[in-house]
Amino acid sequence: MAADLSQIVKAYDVRGVVPDQWDESLAELFGAAFARVTDAEAIVVGHDMRPSSPGLSGAFARGAAALGVDVTQIGLCSTDQLYYASGALNLPGAMFTASHNPARYNGIKLCRAGAAPVGQDTGLADIRALVERWTDTGAPEAAAVPGTLTRTDTLKDYAAHLRSLVDLTSIRPLKVVVDAGNGMGGHTVPTVFDGLPLTVVPLYFDLDGTFPNHEANPLDPANLVDLQQRVRAESADLGLAFDGDADRCFVVDEHGDPVSPSAITALVAARELARNGGRGTVIHNLITSRTVPEVVEENGGSPVRTRVGHSFIKAEMARHGAIFGGEHSAHYYFKDFWNADTGMLAALHVLAALGGQKTPLSSLVAAYDRYTGSGEINSTVADQADRIAAIKAAYTGVPDVTLDELDGLTVSTPDWWFNVRPSNTEPLLRLNAEARDEPTMTKIRDEALAIIRA
Repeated sequence: MAADLSQIVKAYDVRGVVPDQWDESLAELFGAAFARVTDAEAIVVGHDMRPSSPGLSGAFARGAAALGVDVTQIGLCSTDQLYYASGALNLPGAMFTASHNPARYNGIKLCRAGAAPVGQDTGLADIRALVERWTDTGAPEAAAVPGTLTRTDTLKDYAAHLRSLVDLTSIRPLKVVVDAGNGMGGHTVPTVFDGLPLTVVPLYFDLDGTFPNHEANPLDPANLVDLQQRVRAESADLGLAFDGDADRCFVVDEHGDPVSPSAITALVAARELARNGGRGTVIHNLITSRTVPEVVEENGGSPVRTRVGHSFIKAEMARHGAIFGGEHSAHYYFKDFWNADTGMLAALHVLAALGGQKTPLSSLVAAYDRYTGSGEINSTVADQADRIAAIKAAYTGVPDVTLDELDGLTVSTPDWWFNVRPSNTEPLLRLNAEARDEPTMTKIRDEALAIIRA
């Protein structure tokens, strides 16, 4: 009987527990299916530091090579380093990682040549169908001439490309604490930061996919505590925290206080617009702060609002020829990086902005943090559609209130807004609220939660 991959093939990637939900034999079939769906003559494959990653990525490479595809194996890398390789080599790519998930998980992030995303509607459903069929009928017939397996290292070229996009040569000396969370930041940061006027205080740079110190998920405040304490103890200028595959970067200021990813989005947007002569489109999702479109317009750019999710951001980046895009989750996308996301490039922009003037980071980012936000609040509900309908009914016809349904339901006025979105995988509603001041934000947040949880 064909395998049921519904639990591991997600909307944007493959992810599940190893070996319970998938293993090297399935990884080999995924490699063959990826080769078949992309119809590529060559691909590039990389992996993170999880114990299962070398075996899974090697099996994937063998599966592709068996169908005659040449495979460039770049070994240990961050996800954005894999995107770099896909873009620079113009090859489809596969990155073996489960990002911030616990150690027993692993997964595959796939892209076409030039780091173009692969999701359910752009090849992933076809890949799943082939793998399911082949688990029933047997692996596809091998090519008469198998592909080659070649190992290469792209780390220095990746670092050089990022450094070419941000001028850090004349910044003032900075002390920065970097928490790699035992993830791939410990691999990339030393090379990317080499030779810059930075004193780097490393935290958890040892590559260890069992995550012995804390989860590699900086979105959870508990995982920022060590970084915050160390920044204060070292009197550092700032702190950076990377997730497990180092494609996301979170920032804390000199006091150890987290800087909102929306503020980072606004800051980087202003810099990218300046690089492009004060012209260009910037993409932001609908739960980033209102500060983002305001700053974009103030700096001559055109903001475009999208649904939440990297596939939507990347699609709009391509459609509008956008120069930059940012999300509340600390994913940052750059035209000069094949529209792919790279937290490392965003980090270099923050360092350049801070080092290019004399004020501390807290003062620098204040101009990009104009509102009070609730953060994302999850509520378990019996019927997502019913609760959203109840909110819509409560606010329909209220003076000055605008409703839109681009992604869930957004309720807004000139002074505040909130968005309620259903989870695709759990019986949850996700609430984000923002207002000009704390009392107003608290009021509208609590009003929305009362309806959601009624």
